[in-house]
Amino acid sequence: MWRRDGRVIGLISAAHFVSHFYILLLPPIFGLVRAEYGASYTAIGLALTAFNVVSATLQTPAGFLVDCVGPRTILTGGLLLGAGAITVAALVPGYWALVAAFAMLGLANTVYHPCDYAILSATIDGKRIGKAFSIHTFAGYLGSGVAPPIVLFCAAFWGWRGAFLVAAALGAAVAALLLLRGGVLSRPVAAPSKATDTAPVAVGWRLLFSTPILRNLLFFALLAMANGGLQNFSVVALGVLHGTPASAANFALSGFLLLSALGVLVGGIIADRTMRHERVAALCFAATSTMVVLIGWVDLGTVLLVLTMSVGGLLNGIIQPSRDMMVRAVTPPGAFGRVFGFVSTGFNLGGMISPLLYGWLMDRGEPRLIFVLICGFIVLALLTAITRPRPAPVAAPRPVAAE
Repeated sequence: MWRRDGRVIGLISAAHFVSHFYILLLPPIFGLVRAEYGASYTAIGLALTAFNVVSATLQTPAGFLVDCVGPRTILTGGLLLGAGAITVAALVPGYWALVAAFAMLGLANTVYHPCDYAILSATIDGKRIGKAFSIHTFAGYLGSGVAPPIVLFCAAFWGWRGAFLVAAALGAAVAALLLLRGGVLSRPVAAPSKATDTAPVAVGWRLLFSTPILRNLLFFALLAMANGGLQNFSVVALGVLHGTPASAANFALSGFLLLSALGVLVGGIIADRTMRHERVAALCFAATSTMVVLIGWVDLGTVLLVLTMSVGGLLNGIIQPSRDMMVRAVTPPGAFGRVFGFVSTGFNLGGMISPLLYGWLMDRGEPRLIFVLICGFIVLALLTAITRPRPAPVAAPRPVAAE
C-alpha cells in the first residue's frame, strides 16, 4: 500500500511541479522578451493577465468536468495542452502570439487543482492523506523555486525561445509518464457510507457562493496579489531601486521560493498540532510584511538580500497548510475538491490584476510603490484571516473514485 501510494503521490506531484514551473516561466526573462518585442512592462504583463483571466473563468467548470470525465484523462490533456501552448509562444513570432499562447496556457492550468485533489482523495489511504497534500504542495513550490535559475540558464545558451522549448519538453515528459504509468491512479468506487450518504450536502453553486467560501476566495486573491508582486516584479523593482544585479535578485527570489517549499512541510507539522490556524497565519504574515518593507527601503547587498528573502519564503510556506485547513474547516463532507477548485480561482483573480497594476507602476518609475502594495495586500489578508468566525470542525470528505 505504501509503494502504491508513493507512486500516486509521485505522479501527481510531478504534474503539480510542472504547473508551478510554468507560472514562473516568463518573469525571470521579462527583460529579454520585452526587448525583443519593444513592448512596455504593462504589455508583457498582459500575457500573465490573459493566463489568469482564462484560469479564473474556467477552473470551476473544469472541476465539474473532472467529475464527469475522470481526473486522469483531464490532467494528461492539460499537461499536453500546456506544452503545446509554450511551444506556440516559442516558435510563432509576434507579440499577440505570446499573449494568445499564455491564454492557452491558462486553460491548461485549470486542470491541476481539481484533478490533483480528486485523484489524491480517491487513491491515498485516509491515514496518509494529509501527508499526501503536503507533499503535493511542496512539489508545486519546488517547481516555482527552480524555475528562475533553470529558465535563466537555458536562456543564456539558447535564448528565451529555447528556454520555452525546454519547459514544453518537461510538460510533455510528465504527460507521457501519466500515459505509461498512470494505471495506478485508478481505483474502484468506495462502498457507500450510510453516515455520510443520508445527510444532504450542498455541493452546487449555492455552496460555492456562501459567505465562508467567498471569504476564502478573497483570502486567496489577496495572497496571489502579494506573492505576484514578489515573484513577478521584485527582480526588476530591486534593480531600479538599489541597482541590484538581475542575477543576485533572481537568486534571492529562488531562495524565497525554495524556502517556501520547505516551509510548507514545516507548516504541515504545525497545522496538525493546532486548531488556531488563523494565529499561525497572522504571525507569519506580520513577519513577512516586515521582510517586504526591509527589502523595499534598504539596500541590503546580495548576501543579506538572499538571507532576508529566504526567511520570508520560509514563513510564507508555513502559512500554506493553515490556509488549506481554513478552507477545509468550512467545507461540508464530500465537497472539498470542488470548493478548493473554486477558492483557488482567487489566485487567478489576483493574477489578473497584479501584473497590470505592478507593470503600470514600473512604467511610471515607481518601483517602491510595488513593495507598498505588497505590504498592503499582506495586511488585508492578515485581517481576513484573524477576523473570520471560528467554524465548528467538519468531517473529512469520503474518498471517491479517480477514474
